[in-house]
Amino acid sequence: MATAVLRIEGLPPAPLDAAAAFFAENLPAARTALASADSLVLVLPPADHAHRAWRLAAVQELAREAAPRRVNAIAGGAPDAIDAALAYLDGAPGVTGQILAVDGKSGEMD
Repeated sequence: MATAVLRIEGLPPAPLDAAAAFFAENLPAARTALASADSLVLVLPPADHAHRAWRLAAVQELAREAAPRRVNAIAGGAPDAIDAALAYLDGAPGVTGQILAVDGKSGEMD
């Protein structure tokens, strides 16, 4: 088995509406993906701090439910940064229940 990557798109801008849409539309797909994978990474679109609580709760509860399989999320819109975070998570077997925020600019040198 390998890592499943589930890209989440089209969430509403309001946090409560986004959470409701995620749990209704994406949670079943996440559970299905976990049934045939060692780990799952959710790739979430960028969002402001108001979305952090529901996103973290979703990732942490999925990780608890799936243990010993891992569940993490990457939040951001920069493809190269997302790819780098996916590679990091692939080589970090102890990391689970976390959200990595990537923007493609942090840590870059001029």
